[in-house]
Amino acid sequence: MASLSATIKSIQNLMRQDAGVDGDAQRISQLVWLLFLKIFDDKEQDDEAQNENYKSPIPEELRWRNWAANDEGLTGNELIDFVNGDLFPRLKELEPKGPADRAHLVRNIFEDSYNYMKSGTLLRQVVTALQKGIDYTSRQERHMFNDIYEQILRDLQSAGNAGEFYTPRAVTQLLTELVAPSYGPGSLTMDPACGTGGFLVNALEYMRNKQPLATVEQQQHWQHSVRGYEKKPLPHSLATTNLLLHGVEVPQAVQHVNTLKVWEDMPMVDFILTNPPFGGLEESAVANGFPAEFRTTETADLFLFLIVEKLKAGGQAGVVLPDGSLFGESGVKLRVKEHLLQECHLHTIVRLPNGVFAPYTNIRTNLLFFKKGGPTTDIWYYEHPYAEGVKSYSKTRPVRYEEFDELRKWFKAPFAYERAWKVSIDEIRSRGYNLDVKNPSTTEVPTEFTLADTVIEFEASYQRLGQLFASFKKEATHE
Repeated sequence: MASLSATIKSIQNLMRQDAGVDGDAQRISQLVWLLFLKIFDDKEQDDEAQNENYKSPIPEELRWRNWAANDEGLTGNELIDFVNGDLFPRLKELEPKGPADRAHLVRNIFEDSYNYMKSGTLLRQVVTALQKGIDYTSRQERHMFNDIYEQILRDLQSAGNAGEFYTPRAVTQLLTELVAPSYGPGSLTMDPACGTGGFLVNALEYMRNKQPLATVEQQQHWQHSVRGYEKKPLPHSLATTNLLLHGVEVPQAVQHVNTLKVWEDMPMVDFILTNPPFGGLEESAVANGFPAEFRTTETADLFLFLIVEKLKAGGQAGVVLPDGSLFGESGVKLRVKEHLLQECHLHTIVRLPNGVFAPYTNIRTNLLFFKKGGPTTDIWYYEHPYAEGVKSYSKTRPVRYEEFDELRKWFKAPFAYERAWKVSIDEIRSRGYNLDVKNPSTTEVPTEFTLADTVIEFEASYQRLGQLFASFKKEATHE
């Protein structure tokens, strides 16, 4: 049997030959619904072996085993007609029989999915490759699915605008470990902009390793311990499939909604791990759903306010934010920071080096850690350096989890040294709540200013101009 990675690559190469599939994003979208049906069918085989009364939510003739698993099954125009005229319409209209019915999962995947392939012959080859190359019932291959998913995410990273849904795995692992989520009765870990579900999966893995699932009750608490929200269909489908791969099939675990429209109806949670979209603008109608003093069209500011509001007392958060969210000294950006510092103890800000999120963006980013139940009295800053011998990051040379070893040790017992310093809330106030505090130990002035540096500075300036424009537009509208 070919390796899982080779199987995925061969499938993508088959799709490239099809005139209906245009670009990486569509290839990934096509792969996701096919992969979902194959994995779902494999999981159902496990369920049928354990429960002779198990009944699938998918009509018998639409189940993977009955149209895809057979090499001699439909092909050519017959297969395309079946998929477009029967499979998709009926799965989109599945009627769940209760809140826990798996029909929710299937319908949610297919509501915004499409069959882009036009060649039934090529589609048959893709289906056969999936059937022969992937066996979710194999324990060994279940373990290897993480590698497949990482490959899909790497492809997604270069798929035009779709790259925005990618957060380096090392960063998601780090935030999860430092926030340390746990499961239990009613306990929830949330990502309000979950993308492909990286933070949710890391939280689930972390919790299971810290608190093994020894009883049925613990399994149930763990299954219901995460909640994600995603606005766009492709990452929502990926997140749902990602959680299914990791053993979570709770319908409400990942919801396909614009978080900023429904934030008031969202539950209060114990932990938040997120990399909210930044540099983007929301509709004025969405901003109007927030309190007047916090209304803005800048997404990062709206999400930061939402995160503060949705944390329970004592709740912990780890959030990725750009430099632009730190240095705004007027308007809504200032008021959001004041709100954060009053309601929460912002205890740590980790300054990441350039390019951690390359090639999606080179804007400098930060990791904010805070606990609900402020106010903030002082803030520890930690300037994370490049690893020895590393001058920049890229798609082929991403940041590695091991590079954070020193930070992880320091986080447990912070102390001041050349990479870490403490700033009082009085100093923050005197700075006009500008949180962009430079390392006082850094005295060297760079002797070279590279093209990469120029691009970074330009992106940061462009972001500031966008924020100013949104602010001016709002003031002009209210005149």
